Amino acid sequence: MNAAKRRTIFERLRALDPAPTTELEYRTPFELLVAVILSAQATDVGVNRATRGLFAAADTPEAILDLGLDGLKSRIRTIGLFNSKAANILRTCEMLVGEHGSQVPRDRAALEALPGVGRKTANVILNTAFGEPTIAVDTHIFRVSNRTGLAPGKTPLEVERKLVRSTPEEFRKDAHHWLILHGRYVCRARSPRCPECPIADLCDYRHKTPSPSTTPATNHVR
Repeated sequence: MNAAKRRTIFERLRALDPAPTTELEYRTPFELLVAVILSAQATDVGVNRATRGLFAAADTPEAILDLGLDGLKSRIRTIGLFNSKAANILRTCEMLVGEHGSQVPRDRAALEALPGVGRKTANVILNTAFGEPTIAVDTHIFRVSNRTGLAPGKTPLEVERKLVRSTPEEFRKDAHHWLILHGRYVCRARSPRCPECPIADLCDYRHKTPSPSTTPATNHVR
């Protein structure tokens, strides 16, 4: 895919959603960190349902630690893998209190040193909480990047590096949100909404889904 086509894709996605953001509900970088840890193999809807009650009871590292393991588990047990996630969150809170003054670090290495935080989660925090032009590649972005030809790659890291390298600087800060929402609601794994896709004419996907619908789709439908 050439540079002109890439630019047009992001221009169209921006026109549909000029100020994209995460669908996770949060008020502080710490709440976002907890929500992203919980979101692994879980839906944002399910995470939000759990964190509304959790954050009402405990919204700082110290308050989470005061809940203890059983108290934390009881508030997130509706989320998949809640046992391991609770243990990681508690260890992360201990590190935040002991090593970072109870603040979420604005540093990739420090973030990735936290239990339950990998490269993707670190990218989300750096981008969404701190406005860094990072691109976190999840399953949706991996699919969209390969299917459209925007940044094909065999691994999330390869796709990430290609996206960062090829995405024009003016779009880089919001690219993560545009692509994840596009993958979640339009360029779906099953039955992609190709006839309604705002970038279908720019996409390299050879097996576009036929449909009688002619109504243009936004890049996300909630």
